[in-house]
Amino acid sequence: MVSIRAADAADADAIWAIIEPVIREGATYAFDRDSPREKMLGFWMRHYAYVAENDGEIVGTYFLKRNQGGGGSHVANCGYITSEGARGQGVARLMAEHSFEEAKRLGFKAMQYNCVVSTNTGAMRLWHLLGFKIIGSIPNGFEHPEKGMVDAYAMYRWLD
Repeated sequence: MVSIRAADAADADAIWAIIEPVIREGATYAFDRDSPREKMLGFWMRHYAYVAENDGEIVGTYFLKRNQGGGGSHVANCGYITSEGARGQGVARLMAEHSFEEAKRLGFKAMQYNCVVSTNTGAMRLWHLLGFKIIGSIPNGFEHPEKGMVDAYAMYRWLD
């Protein structure tokens, strides 16, 4: 049974083990592929950070933050990564649903993803299933390491 909880400093190694391969691959997140551990963990943990556990093993992680300040501060933004061994088991969906509830608890009214890579078909399918709409397309907005220039999307949903 997967449970989700707030991350703490003791989770840093497990979080890094999950996010590092995705950062290095460079196919789904607009992070520098050579970003050092300290920088990326600092970014991830600076926001509200959570981990998904299955039988004591951390199998996913996400962060939750304000997308913008001021008049846009009611819109949240998240980043999610599931460990390679736990993909396809519903962990990402559980983290997303958890993030919607956490965002509402924290006072956010909506969720926006700023750079969903068009070739990330699993994420695209999940976000559509969870009620997200594409609100903007950035032609050639992401340089995929294998596919070259691909489109990126801004996606949005109101939190019910």
